[in-house]
Amino acid sequence: MKASGTRYWALLLALVMTLPAITAHAECLDAPAAGVDWERCYFDGNDLRGATLSNANLRDATFSRADLSEADFSGANAFRVKFISAKLENAVFDGARLDEADFTKADLRGASFRGARLRRARLFDADLRGADLTGANIRNADLLGAYLAGATWIDGQRICAEGSRGQCG
Repeated sequence: MKASGTRYWALLLALVMTLPAITAHAECLDAPAAGVDWERCYFDGNDLRGATLSNANLRDATFSRADLSEADFSGANAFRVKFISAKLENAVFDGARLDEADFTKADLRGASFRGARLRRARLFDADLRGADLTGANIRNADLLGAYLAGATWIDGQRICAEGSRGQCG
């Protein structure tokens, strides 16, 4: 019987070691702060107005329908972040890495994207009126239907005309 019990425990140990590790993502409970690690965290619908998230790791995080007005995302790693229908009025994204981020229908009025990377980002129907895109890399970004009236274009010189939609006119 002893040999059978040893095999049982060995088999159980082997089984447990093959299961994926289940760990709590404690960082998601951390308060907003510069350099916070919120990778793969969900903040859908949260009120984070004025939050300081500069140099934060936000990779694959979700902020859909959240209020992030006047939040500071400067220098953040926000690869593939979802800001769908989020309120980001006057938010600062200067120097942030926002490749493949989804800003579909987001309110980005007055937001600053100076020197930000927005490659392959989705800004479908986003409200970018009065936003500053000076020096932003928008290669392959989807601006279909984006409101751009009064936005400063990537060259830092041109202000998009009233009625500009999807492209700076």
